[in-house]
Formats: sequence, C-alpha cells, structure tokens
Amino acid sequence: MSHPAPTTPPAAAADHPVTDRVLEAMAVSRRHCDELLPEADWLKKLARSEATGQPLRIKLGLDPTAPDLHLGHTVVLNKMRQLQDLGHQVIFLVGDFTSMIGDPSGRNTTRPPLTREQIEANAKTYYAQASLVLDPAKTEIRYNSEWSDPLGARGMIQLASRYTVARMMERNDFHARFQAGTPISVHEFLYPLMQGYDSVALKSDLELGGTDQKFNLLVGRQLQQEYGQEPQCILTMPLLEGLDGIEKMSKSKGNYIGITEDANSMFAKTLSISDVLMWRWFDLLSFRPAAEVAALKAEVAGGRNPKDAKVQLAREIVTRFHSAAAADAAEADFNNRARGGIPDDIPDVALAGAPLAIGALLKQAGLVPSTSEALRLVEQGGVRIDGAVVSDKGLKLPAGTVVVQVGKRKFARVTLAA
Repeated sequence: MSHPAPTTPPAAAADHPVTDRVLEAMAVSRRHCDELLPEADWLKKLARSEATGQPLRIKLGLDPTAPDLHLGHTVVLNKMRQLQDLGHQVIFLVGDFTSMIGDPSGRNTTRPPLTREQIEANAKTYYAQASLVLDPAKTEIRYNSEWSDPLGARGMIQLASRYTVARMMERNDFHARFQAGTPISVHEFLYPLMQGYDSVALKSDLELGGTDQKFNLLVGRQLQQEYGQEPQCILTMPLLEGLDGIEKMSKSKGNYIGITEDANSMFAKTLSISDVLMWRWFDLLSFRPAAEVAALKAEVAGGRNPKDAKVQLAREIVTRFHSAAAADAAEADFNNRARGGIPDDIPDVALAGAPLAIGALLKQAGLVPSTSEALRLVEQGGVRIDGAVVSDKGLKLPAGTVVVQVGKRKFARVTLAA
C-alpha cells in the first residue's frame, strides 16, 4: 500500500501581498457562503496563488446516490464555477467508493449502501449534468475509487489509526444516535475518514460542501496535517429549501427541480414557490449582482407585483439550463395555461376499451398513479375534458379524441378506440 508522499507546508514567512485582485477573490469566495474556515488561511492561499501564478486546487465531492442532479446541488456547483472563473483548478470528485459506504451525515439511522451497479449507472450522468454549470474544458474529474480501492485492508487500518473515536463521536448525528441508543454501524465511521483521505490524495487547497458536510470537511483538514500536507480550507454553502419552502431540496421528498427537466416544468415549478422563498432562491441560485437583487427586492417592497420578480428568476434558471428562447416559450406556455389554454406541446396517448371509465382513462394515460387518486381529483374539480370540468366520477368516455387536463400542469391528448 502507498500513501501520497508527505509534502512540506510553505513557511509562514512566505506570505504574499494582498492585492485588490486577492480581495476581490476573497469577496467572491465569501458571497452567500455559510462558513469559510479559516478565513485568514484562505486569504494567504489566494495571495500566494496571485503572486506565483499557481492555481489553487478546489475540490467538490458528490456521491452518485441518485441518477440526477437538482437545483440544490447547483448551490455549491455555482460557487465552484465562480472560483473556476477566477482561474483556479476545480476538481469534480465522483464518490463511487464512498457511495458504497453511505454518508451518515444528518441521519438518525444507518443509510443503506448502494450496489456497485447502481453507483456506476448514476455516476455516468453526474459529470455530464455538472458540466451544465462548470466549464468542462477546465474541470478535472476524478473518482475516489482510484486511491480508495488500492488501500486494501492493511491501508484502511493504517488510515483508521490516524483519527480517534472521541473525535468521531463529536459529530452531532453520531452523538445523538449514541445517546438515544440508536445503532451506529462501524462502517459509518469509515465514511468521514475516506472523504477526508480524498483531500490527501488530491492535495486539496479548498473543499466545498453543504452545511451538513462540515464535520467531514474538517476531517480532511486533519488528515492532511497527519500526512504532512498544508491543510485545506473549507467552504460550506447553505442547503437550498425545496418547492415546499420547509425541507431541503431532495428527490426523495419530491420538492425538487431537476437540472435536466424540460423548460416548461422548470419555469412553472419556480413560479410555484412562495414569495418569501423566492428571495432565498435569488441569493443562492441567481448570478445577478447583489445590488440588482437588492433593487428588485426594494421595488417589490414598494408595491411591485412579486410575480414579476419570480418570473425573472424563472427565466434566468431556464435560460441557464436550456436557452433564452426556451425561457420565452416556457413563459408563454405558463401564461397560456394560467388563462385556461391548452399548451401546444402535449403528449399523444392512444388507448383502447371505449367506453372507458374516467378513473381508468386517467390512470392508463399516465396522468395519475392510481384510479383512486383519479376519482379524488374528480371530486375536487381537478380534472377537465376539452376544457370542461368533470364532476361525474361515473363518467365513461366514448371512442374519439379528447384533451385531458389534471391539475394545472398535466395534459394529454387521448385517442380512445373501442
């Protein structure tokens, strides 16, 4: 087994001047972040980079636990892109090894590890989607199995010897579970160790993550010191609340906007968030200058319709992941639906079995998950046929073609045959 060769940290005396460009980079680093630790060390690294022309190595690791990225992931990706645009080397790390352990951060139960097949399938899409935010030509992509697999049992034991159980139990979620008598599996202790070892392997200068990753990021800093490296700084970004404005954005909670969703859905979902949450999203997702957002907020406070601001946010998000033309079309589609109109681009569905009960039709057309849900929506007045509200749960539709609408956003052109 081999570890990365120890390096000698630069002498403290080798400090470099703090220029205006360094201060600008510091301001970019700090904007909307939750914590930047230690700030003094990061300022020194930025000054050294400016003086020597040597880019800093900035790392973000994501475990491919689901096949798609959502807007919540882009909060840290956006910060990576800002630092990338300053000329630093960003490293997008796919945690194909750590995914097999399962990150226990913020959990009160053991997370079930994924299979190698699930991880490989998810990892294929991660970098392609991250490239919608990062500049792929200037991004180093790595997989932590590169150095974690070769460690083997002997290497894992040696790595584990460099961190104490007492330090591990300082972690809030571990401490709370221990106090509550909730099981903690030994393999869960390996997760922060392996994430920290990633920083050693990559000789990271800065690691980014959500606020729930702070402990793991600090482990990386400690392990780098153990291996004789200059310790990385850490930058945590706030967790983005999802569409409900309460829970953090998560695919499992259904309160997310995927960055590969179609433009119309992306626009409409953004318009659905609360006026209060909108400003939080502006802070964490918008690339507009802070002064511009502040001016817009003042206009709304002075009486301007908050929907105008929300439309600007929705257009910016759709333009980023699709195009300006797609944002125009999505806004037009949204306004058409708001007026009760039928979108131009709706799926065509062919069904048989006329006359077919309304509940069965909605389920077979893929507009509802179950017949019982279909009948509940009919009761609530949430189903329309050719623009007319359906109130009869016993309705049977004859052969022919109709436009079916469920709620505000689900449409299908159904051709029903006998």
